[in-house]
Amino acid sequence: MLIDSHCHLDFPELAADEGGVLARARTAGVAGMLTIGTRLDQFQRVRAIAERHANVWCSVGVHPHEAKEEGQQTPDRLVEATRHPEVVGIGETGLDFYYEHSPRAEQAESFRAHIAAARETGLPLIVHTRDADSETGDILEEEFARGAFTGLIHCFSSGPEVARRALALGMYISISGIVTFKAADSLRATVRDIPLDRLLVETDAPYLAPVPKRGKTNEPAYVAHTAAKVAELKGVSVAELEAATTDNFFRLFAKAERARCG
Repeated sequence: MLIDSHCHLDFPELAADEGGVLARARTAGVAGMLTIGTRLDQFQRVRAIAERHANVWCSVGVHPHEAKEEGQQTPDRLVEATRHPEVVGIGETGLDFYYEHSPRAEQAESFRAHIAAARETGLPLIVHTRDADSETGDILEEEFARGAFTGLIHCFSSGPEVARRALALGMYISISGIVTFKAADSLRATVRDIPLDRLLVETDAPYLAPVPKRGKTNEPAYVAHTAAKVAELKGVSVAELEAATTDNFFRLFAKAERARCG
C-alpha cells in the first residue's frame, strides 16, 4: 500500500468531491493520507475531514505564505491543537522566499515557533522551503542544537546540500510529482542518493500532478505515479518502494495508527 504523506483535502478542488477522491485513492492502492493544515483559522475544516475518515490524519500549522496574518510567535496554539487524536504532525511551516507573501522575519519567527511545538509534543515537523535553502538549513540546525525534534522536508525540490543537512539531523525527505517533470534532472539525481529508509512520497494535491497527469487537478490517487518514478530511480521494485515509504511514514508519524489503513 501507499501513503500520500502530504495533500490538501480541504482545498476547494478536492473538497467538492471528497468521497470520490478517497474512493479513487483506495482503488489506486493509496491506503492512507495526511491532509495538511496551512491556516489556524481554517484548521477545524481540515480536522473534520480526518474525523470523517479512518484512513486520513491531519496536521496543524501556518504556511509561510500566511505568516504575515497568522504567524505564530509561541508554540502554544499549535500544542493545544495537537491534543486532538487526529493531529499527527506540526506544519506545514518553513520559508518561502520565491513568492514572499509574508515578510522574511515573520516567516522565520513562525517557523521557529512551529519547531518549538514539534520539540514539545514530539510530533514531526513538516517543512516547506522554496528559494530559501541556506536559511532553512541554518534555522533547522540552530534549533536542533537547542533540542532535538523530528520532521521532514516536504515536496522536496532543493539541491543535494539541503538534503544532506536535513538527513544529518535525522529528518526525512518527501518526494512529490515534480520528480516526474521533464526538467527535473537535478532533483532525480538527488533522489538517487537519498537512503530508501528516509524517503516518503506525496502529491501536494491539488497541485503538481505528476506525469502522465500533468495539467490536471492532482489528487492522492496520483501518488502511485510518483512512487513508480522513485522506484525506478532507486533501482527497486514498486512493491519494495511502497513498503519502504509506508514503513517510513508510520515510523515518522508515530501517532498515526497503521491498523486504520486496513
